[in-house]
Amino acid sequence: MTVTETTVQLTVDGKSVEVPTGASVLDACNAAGVDTPTLCYAENLTPVNACRVCVVEQEGSRTLIPSCSREASDGMTIQTDTERVRHSRKMVLEFLGSGVDLSQADELAPWIDHYGADPDRYGDDRTRVDEPVRIQDDLYIRDYDKCVLCYKCVEACGDDAQHTFAIAVAGRGFGARISTEFDTELPDSACVYCGNCVAVCPTNALQFKTEFDLRQAGEWKPDEQSVTRTVCSYCGVGCNLELHVQDETIVKVTSPNDHSVTSGHLCIKGRFGWTYVHGR
Repeated sequence: MTVTETTVQLTVDGKSVEVPTGASVLDACNAAGVDTPTLCYAENLTPVNACRVCVVEQEGSRTLIPSCSREASDGMTIQTDTERVRHSRKMVLEFLGSGVDLSQADELAPWIDHYGADPDRYGDDRTRVDEPVRIQDDLYIRDYDKCVLCYKCVEACGDDAQHTFAIAVAGRGFGARISTEFDTELPDSACVYCGNCVAVCPTNALQFKTEFDLRQAGEWKPDEQSVTRTVCSYCGVGCNLELHVQDETIVKVTSPNDHSVTSGHLCIKGRFGWTYVHGR
């Protein structure tokens, strides 16, 4: 028996689009060819509505809606580039940039320029996160000066991928931080070092130690890196790896989000167990 997929039809910036039932407004925007800024959204994670960078205007709605999590419905009329939308996105980017360091948030940089966001206009006396980088092993580092509390790492550590639940948001207001249980040291926590949290971090607050060391030395050259897709050699599951190579040396390993086995997620062996390649 053939199952016919139902669809819904809506309008995005004056263009009629059709998406499968259950798709989000963001999916409809993509179908309409409209580029939309996102921060807390990832295609392999459950949307959590944390950042509100992706808001759009829906006809008949009193408030702007988060496109990443709002389900598309028949007859919706969506505007993505109104003055109200532009102002909201600009303010969100400015608020984020006024409190943390977005210098390594590569996906946000073009949008900050696009909307003319200027976090510095809040003055030098604005409150900023200022904490030392946490380095507890040779796998990854934690730099809370760059953390925007997007919750992506929490989702990746929880139901969406690892089911370890080693990290969560602790504290309130400006004092809120991503933390291990009872703020224990990372090696003593429930962390299994899968690195899925590092893979989804959009601002480099969580960063491969290899990348961090190269950046500190002024030797990080992403434009000169090649990315080779291969299969993990540790077991028979068939996880796909993306080897990032600089100067004939692997500098980090990721996994493609569209791979049916991993959906971008790996275990500690696949993510960090590649140093044997350079063994002499």
